[in-house]
Amino acid sequence: MTRYDPGTRFARMALAASLAAGLTTFPAAAQGLDAPEAIDSIVQSDVHEEEAEAGADAAKVIAAIEKAGQSASDVRKVTVLDRLDIVFLADAAATEGGPPPEIAEKLAEHGEDIETLRRELTGNAMLFHAIDSRNILPQDVLGIEFDDDRGAVIYAAARPAS
Repeated sequence: MTRYDPGTRFARMALAASLAAGLTTFPAAAQGLDAPEAIDSIVQSDVHEEEAEAGADAAKVIAAIEKAGQSASDVRKVTVLDRLDIVFLADAAATEGGPPPEIAEKLAEHGEDIETLRRELTGNAMLFHAIDSRNILPQDVLGIEFDDDRGAVIYAAARPAS
């Protein structure tokens, strides 16, 4: 028969409380997905950013929109890129009135493919973290263009993070 020892019970409770306290502070000390190093390790390549006007790059953006169906399939399959460029089209952001008419028309024409592309983008950790770390929402992505050199360009109707 085991004797009840209040000191032993207190020691066990204190140990359990200190372990629980340590576990609750552990995630704060861990490297989060917002850290640039974490994003770089997920994306596995440098992400280059540039800002452009939607009107000036309209032909490139429209070409990416027209390829949205194929790009959605590519997003589903891609796991490594050697190069990823993000083109911020700040003048096409919703806060600025949205994309120019010719781009808006193509978005409407290829709406189903664009929605599929955005959905696939949220399912691809590499690409999603690349845009998410730059405060780009999936619904801001107008198109993605892949090239034969394991590179991609994402066109986003968004402003670069300041």
